[in-house]
Amino acid sequence: MHRCISCGSGLEVERVGCPACGIRYEGKHQIARLARLEPAHQQLAERVLLAGGNLKQVAGDLEISYPTLRKRMDELIAALQASVRADEELCRKLLDAVEDGRLPPEEAARRIKEMNGAL
Repeated sequence: MHRCISCGSGLEVERVGCPACGIRYEGKHQIARLARLEPAHQQLAERVLLAGGNLKQVAGDLEISYPTLRKRMDELIAALQASVRADEELCRKLLDAVEDGRLPPEEAARRIKEMNGAL
């Protein structure tokens, strides 16, 4: 789940934990871009990757025409591009906060790494 069921706004991760040792981390945590996509886009991205990028195979597996798949792929690409633009804006804000002394550099670096999928 990445959207609020009440208002539809994007959710933020505020606590993560290790099930093995029980340690917990609290604070704002960024969710990687692919995880922020709508479930249908995530599923399509997974199918395309598992098919080795063969869109003809994916269209056949989904029992849809190639033009329909191409349209869905274009929507997926647009959603991912919008997420990249939003992350770039957030990155600028984080760096401005570091420059102004409102955010420690380590915190900004951690959040930027998280949004780019780094652990």
